[in-house]
Amino acid sequence: MDGTLLDSLDIVPLAYIAAIREISGRICSPEEVIATFPVGPARAMLRVLLRRQCTAEDLAVCQRHLASLSTGLRCYPGVPEVVAAVSRIVPVGVCTDAGRAAAELMLGRAGLQGHLTALISGDDVARPKPAPDGVLAACRALGVSPGRAAYVGDAANDLRAARAAGVLAVAAGWGHRYEPGFPADAVLERPEALLALLPRLDPHGVTGAPLSERRR
Repeated sequence: MDGTLLDSLDIVPLAYIAAIREISGRICSPEEVIATFPVGPARAMLRVLLRRQCTAEDLAVCQRHLASLSTGLRCYPGVPEVVAAVSRIVPVGVCTDAGRAAAELMLGRAGLQGHLTALISGDDVARPKPAPDGVLAACRALGVSPGRAAYVGDAANDLRAARAAGVLAVAAGWGHRYEPGFPADAVLERPEALLALLPRLDPHGVTGAPLSERRR
């Protein structure tokens, strides 16, 4: 979601910085917040940043700041059109380590939620990426076998989770965390390039070999 669909690198860290300062008075850096992204949803990130257990009140403060700062949230160029086009042909879902409240807020503001068949958040699974839990849950929710699915992400943990789940690991080369050499089965330079994968994402499994076999 963040870094693949949404250009949110300047929004999410600022929301956490503001929340931590309001809750504890401590000032943390954007780099400190970004370093907690892999630990999971907001409750896990706040636990690390606050250095104590996260409360419902803490989550509410963070969500309030995220709502305030995300009014100008933008998708990456081409993303809305591609998501709309793909969703007319195959079921589309989002698997994110962000919490459900944050994911629904941001996808709604970006105008993408109406195109999604499923949303799997960090609140819905036991383990964050690179564990395959979220990707597998998304496949189940979409009614698609992992061998005929693809997962697009900009971070190394996205791609590791995709491979662990047995889906095609597609790197979002436009994303803010992508680096050459990540463990991807395909690298897309622009969102529009995803359209070339559509013949291989047949939801009924009648066109060719499963995607997982095509990386061999």
